[in-house]
Amino acid sequence: MPYVVTEACIKCKYTDCVEVCPVDCFYEGENTLVIHPDECIDCGVCEPECPIEAIVSDSDPKAAKTAEMNRAFASSWPNITRKKEALPDAASWKDVAGKYPEHFSDKPGGGS
Repeated sequence: MPYVVTEACIKCKYTDCVEVCPVDCFYEGENTLVIHPDECIDCGVCEPECPIEAIVSDSDPKAAKTAEMNRAFASSWPNITRKKEALPDAASWKDVAGKYPEHFSDKPGGGS
C-alpha cells in the first residue's frame, strides 16, 4: 500500500521526507506535497521524517480525504527530490485541522 500526504501538509510543506525517498515519488504543489501512488514502493522511510506527521499509509483513515488528490496532482506537478525551507508561516498552520479543500492550492510548485 502506498503512502499518502494528508491535509496536514497544506500550508506547511516541510520537505524533510523528499530527501530520504529512494524512488523520488514526491511532487510539489504551491502549498503542499503529494506522493505518486504508482511510484511509491511502500518502504515507509518518509513517514517518520515528517515533523507534523502528514504522511500515512493509504490504509489509514486519515488518508481517505486526500488519496485522490495525491494521485491527481502527482501527474501534473513537478518532481521534488531535495529539501527546501518550509513555507514561511508553517509553524502557525501545523496544528490547524480541516485545511482541505479550503486552503489547498492546485497550482504547481517549483520542484527540484
